[in-house]
Amino acid sequence: MPNHVHLVVSLAYNAPLLVETLQRIKGYTALQANKLLGRTGQFWQRETYDHIVRSGEEMQRIIAYVLNNPVKAGLVDTWEQWPHTYWAEP
Repeated sequence: MPNHVHLVVSLAYNAPLLVETLQRIKGYTALQANKLLGRTGQFWQRETYDHIVRSGEEMQRIIAYVLNNPVKAGLVDTWEQWPHTYWAEP
């Protein structure tokens, strides 16, 4: 999406906490984006929304929502056309 990011992730049992993982992702991507844009300073908003997925059915619903978000926004006709979607089968 042009103004936000959706991630669906599964962290390994011994992985850092979600908050630490998000800090690392946001820190790295902010640095890279600011380099590309020729700027410095805050890139991401401080807020995040995270949600623990509790069932396979809920996971399917969330993945469908994320994949179809650019379609709903009118940016593409099908989710496969959105060039920034990365889908890796578990």
